[in-house]
Amino acid sequence: MIRVQFFARYREALATDGEQVAADGLATLDDLRERLLARGGAWQVLAEKNLMCALNQELCSLDSALVDGDEVAFFPTVTGG
Repeated sequence: MIRVQFFARYREALATDGEQVAADGLATLDDLRERLLARGGAWQVLAEKNLMCALNQELCSLDSALVDGDEVAFFPTVTGG
């Protein structure tokens, strides 16, 4: 299983802070994101160009490899001023 966490407005849009997703068929973070996007509706928030992600608490890219037991976080970019 892959532990998936959502932060900031993603958590608000999806009405959840996380879930467990079966690792079967998931080679990369983008595979995971595509599986979540296929749910439609509010899940389309994960299609944003500026989506950030972390794998096992380290920033990464969507082409990062996944293995069973990983922890993934999706969050929007943070801006300040």
